[in-house]
Amino acid sequence: MTAGAGRYVLGVDSGGSGLRVALGAIGARKPVATAVCAEPVRTGPAGIDAGHLLEQLLPAVRELREQAGEQERSADGAPLAAVAIGAAGMGTLGDQLRAELPAALESTLGVRLLALAADGVTAYAGAVGQRPGAVVAGGTGMIALGTDLTQWRRADGWGHLLGDNGGGAWIGRAGLDAAMRAHDGRRGGSAALLARLEAVFGPASDLPGLLYPRTDRPALLASFAPEVAACADDDPVAAGILRDAAGHIAEAAAAVCPQRGVGGEPCEVALTGGLFRMGDPLLVPLREELAQQLPRARAVAGSGDPLTGALRIAEALATGDLRLPTHPTLLYVPA
Repeated sequence: MTAGAGRYVLGVDSGGSGLRVALGAIGARKPVATAVCAEPVRTGPAGIDAGHLLEQLLPAVRELREQAGEQERSADGAPLAAVAIGAAGMGTLGDQLRAELPAALESTLGVRLLALAADGVTAYAGAVGQRPGAVVAGGTGMIALGTDLTQWRRADGWGHLLGDNGGGAWIGRAGLDAAMRAHDGRRGGSAALLARLEAVFGPASDLPGLLYPRTDRPALLASFAPEVAACADDDPVAAGILRDAAGHIAEAAAAVCPQRGVGGEPCEVALTGGLFRMGDPLLVPLREELAQQLPRARAVAGSGDPLTGALRIAEALATGDLRLPTHPTLLYVPA
């Protein structure tokens, strides 16, 4: 199919670092054009701010369609065939998006086919596709999602105060806790992590004043996770933190993984997100934990990111081939 005459689809990935948008053509293997909006979408008392998302999205779409028209020499004025928006917090903070975006996108872009998904669902679609399996999306937070294609199962993703166990903020906080213990002379402290805290943030006693007033505390905590990984080879406390993180991640994966994958094959567990770029200090204990807790599963690297997943969901909507199960909050498809 050609890219004109309503054959474009749009994928959106909204997270803590900003908004990413991709324009794709049905049947194409790669996006036609992509754009990045560096400002994260605001979250207020009513949840994720639909108006602020639209303020960034609509100009980006116009820019992408202009790029597509130049690159492919095709008409760029036809309505989009489908749009899929994945957003961090969609499952618990997406009421305003679900209430306002369907009508707003139909009136501004002519969109009639729309999917609003939790970022874990777009991570799943990007990493696994439309097959049974599970995905662990690890970054500042941590969430696991699995499906047998009849229903979703979710574990964690409850934020840094209630969960996200094993994620970047969890690791960073545990590392800072060990550093502060060393500073105080309490048991469980790590001199190596204390040295890294002071190198990164300054005097340990000043850390509370730096951390607590911040509105981006999870990101600040997660910024210390690579320091924990860097100390793990020589410091048993840091290595123990990563072993504990690996145990939490494997527990979440085990909670959501279906019994069987495609054709009765072992279930595929995809690992996706920046957390796993820590490399062996985390991946080695994680593989051991997965082998123990999910002996019949097969851990793989995700084949695509959440933006790729959003495009895949949009194309599946446009072609009538959406096999991932819909859900009132995790994968909402308005009638």
